[in-house]
Amino acid sequence: MRKYKQSILIKIVFVVIVLSFIGTIFLVWGRGGDKSANGPAGYAAMVDGTKISMEDFQKNYYRTRNLYEQIYGRSLTPEMEKQMGIKKATIESMVESILALKEAKNMGVKVTKDEVAAEIAKVPSFQNNGVFDFNLYQQTLKANRVTPKDFEESQEQDILIQKARNKVKEKATVTDADVMQEFKKQNDKVDLQYVSFSPADVKGSIKLTDAELDMYLQDHQAEFKTPEQVSIAYTLVSQASLASKVSVTPEEAQNYYQKNIDRYQGKGGILPFAEVKDQATADAQKAKAAREAYEKVAETANKFRAQGNLDAAAQALGSKVEKTALFTAQAPAAAIAGETELVARAFALKQNELGGPVETAKGIYLLKVIDKKPSAVPPLAQVRAKVEQKLLEVKGAEVAKKKAEEALQQLVKGGAAAKETGNFGYSATGAIPTIGTSPELMEAAFALTPANPVAKQPVKVGERWYAVKLKNRVEAPTTDFAKASAGIRQALLPKKQQEELDKWMKGLRAKAKIEINSTIKD
Repeated sequence: MRKYKQSILIKIVFVVIVLSFIGTIFLVWGRGGDKSANGPAGYAAMVDGTKISMEDFQKNYYRTRNLYEQIYGRSLTPEMEKQMGIKKATIESMVESILALKEAKNMGVKVTKDEVAAEIAKVPSFQNNGVFDFNLYQQTLKANRVTPKDFEESQEQDILIQKARNKVKEKATVTDADVMQEFKKQNDKVDLQYVSFSPADVKGSIKLTDAELDMYLQDHQAEFKTPEQVSIAYTLVSQASLASKVSVTPEEAQNYYQKNIDRYQGKGGILPFAEVKDQATADAQKAKAAREAYEKVAETANKFRAQGNLDAAAQALGSKVEKTALFTAQAPAAAIAGETELVARAFALKQNELGGPVETAKGIYLLKVIDKKPSAVPPLAQVRAKVEQKLLEVKGAEVAKKKAEEALQQLVKGGAAAKETGNFGYSATGAIPTIGTSPELMEAAFALTPANPVAKQPVKVGERWYAVKLKNRVEAPTTDFAKASAGIRQALLPKKQQEELDKWMKGLRAKAKIEINSTIKD
């Protein structure tokens, strides 16, 4: 799966797997209406009076993100998460689970205790050598802090939803016309005429006014804000400097050896204390020095915290005070580069507040913020070039799309100078000669007919907008249609069933009152 993860089909399969799982884990491991509300607005979402708590949303969000990370075999960056819309997908799936459960009850769907028991028995986590193990079932639920009653109720709800979905899917039909259309799509070849425009093609014609630039800056302040900056004074106490002043008794060395026995392994296993006595004593001395150093720094910090007197604290510790210039969280001062926890603490402190101790591999820090500059939106004059570049990209995309829409009208009249793709067959990947890869455009191309040869709207492929017209369609002979029709009908049925489910859920959402917390963003 990872090998072919760039495939459009595989990505669709991933999304279906993940979104299906979200609904299940929401019902199994947390139900919005059963928990007390929390979060900035009291809840993550409200669905016809049923609350999805922020706690439940966060749990499902992190589980969903972990699923994606397992699928892709890597940690997701914030940019990747935003691109995938994981937060939105999570809350939408939780909302739809509530709507589906409510409608299942309205439909009169029932679930027996035997059905619940049978489903639970199928869960691999509850099986021992392929057979349901009641003790393992109880242990697994206990480990996840879920009671059998809550789990079984959630399983019942899950089965209710699945039964309701199955009833909806039963309405799906594949007509003879559908089968013939799919046969022709798979076997015909098309030749397209097209006209395309990209932002780069049109940006030379775009003139931006100061008013437009200023408005864009105000509407997109986060893109141009200067980052928050701080400068700090700090003192660093080395644990190693105190090690020579600390002694340990044989009993302390022995105790350290016992507590950290895994550190003292040889080829034949754990080495006896007598063989590693010197090393264990040195390690115990180092650990004791680090502990006593931290306690001493903490005691000193507490003594001078009220006055914020870092100089006095450093003098009491026998260390010196260093200062940094202003720096950002993304680009710390060179002297403290790599000290992630120290940098984080610096941005959490108020100006002139004494902070710490902060223990790192280098030693134990006390720090004080001596200057702090908040994030701010600079005046247009300072960021004009950046704003122009961003706005040109936006305007360029708008103009390119508009020109492609105008080209469609010209293609209808037959007056546009167009390029051609040459004949090509249908491909699920969406690979179109001379254009690129676009499943959307591929579907649109094979929906074109001599009677309706021009696409209804332009399609974006990469950075370009394409207006397309059918030049020629080479129809395949239908001699093999009878032989292929049964397979085509069977292959089309899941798609038709999904269309019915989508239509059903769209109707439920239209009738429901849904409020999603504004703090939940992609």
